[in-house]
Amino acid sequence: MTSTASNTHRNVGLLAACQAMLFTNNATLIAINGLAGLALAPTATLATLPVTCWVVGGAVATMPASQYMKKVGRKAGLMQGASIGIIGALLCAFAVWQASFWLLCFGTLVFGGCNAFGQYYRFVAAEVAPPDFRATAVSLVLAGGLVGGILGPTASRVTVDLVQPKFAGAYLALIVFVLVTIAILSRIRIPDLSAAEQAASGRPLAEIAAQPKYAVAVLSAAIGYGVMNFLMTSTPLAMRVCGHPYGDAAFVISSHVVAMFAPSFVTGGLIKRLGVIPVMLAGAALNLVAIGTALAGVDVAYFWWSMVLLGVGWNFLYIGGTTLLTTTYRPEERAKAQGANEFAIFAMMTLSSLGSGAIVTNAGWDKVNYAAVPLVAVVVAALLFLSVNLKQARA
Repeated sequence: MTSTASNTHRNVGLLAACQAMLFTNNATLIAINGLAGLALAPTATLATLPVTCWVVGGAVATMPASQYMKKVGRKAGLMQGASIGIIGALLCAFAVWQASFWLLCFGTLVFGGCNAFGQYYRFVAAEVAPPDFRATAVSLVLAGGLVGGILGPTASRVTVDLVQPKFAGAYLALIVFVLVTIAILSRIRIPDLSAAEQAASGRPLAEIAAQPKYAVAVLSAAIGYGVMNFLMTSTPLAMRVCGHPYGDAAFVISSHVVAMFAPSFVTGGLIKRLGVIPVMLAGAALNLVAIGTALAGVDVAYFWWSMVLLGVGWNFLYIGGTTLLTTTYRPEERAKAQGANEFAIFAMMTLSSLGSGAIVTNAGWDKVNYAAVPLVAVVVAALLFLSVNLKQARA
């Protein structure tokens, strides 16, 4: 193995470890934010507002994070971005101690800034990998989330009552994983943009976004993430209404997060073999099957299968969309192109998490699933349009 290849694999491995820590904390927040919100909210309709604030924090920070890393470099930017999570976790724990719903919302908003920086791990992997290894590098980094799917809910079960009041210990435990992330990032060797690339702005964002491949990549990733978040956010609340204990909800969310990332070991290979659009279409189809499963019953098994299928579908759409996106911009354009993509994803997550809580508490679990169907249909239509467009271009 050449030194360049060795360095690539080393960086990808370290980025995968950072992804594991990121999604350990994300899985914990997914499992507890809605329930902590329900315990403190003045009305049940606002139960998922802490989840929404967490997503809004990411949406607000994602474009500045991308531009900041263009200025100071990936390594320094990622380390400083991760440290925001320490402040957010402390605020959340203090909010629970003070029984302050609005302070909890502010704490999750701050923690969202940490999450915004972490979402760029997969792009960094694509940047350090040669073109023929790019899809696999993105997949392997996202596979690190598999650890988070297991460790996050497990840690939350152990720490949720460790410190009183309830949930305070789980929020404080987030700090440990942030510190581990910073230690890992200190070992990464990432080449920075040249001075010329830092100074150059490239094409206007409107011109980049006008490319069919870019538009469909962003649309698919944003809606795919939005639908996944829409259904996942309401699942612990729906299971609580159905009389299932917190342990069952944590198990379902854990299985869902595992399903989101376990396919990553093969998704890159599938994209190389079958093409990116067929893999993304398969992801959309799995979303529809997940919705049908959720509508079939309210036993734990139905929730489990629905969340597992939804996780695999998200994986195909997210990795496929990321791979497609990386073919649409030049190095000097990556900050704006990636930042716009991440903003679209966070915007959809914001709308989906807020809408999810309102619908599940006022209209029920079935209506949540029915509302997701037209969104998935839009993704299918966009992918079919791009497939025809590319065939015509080749012809």
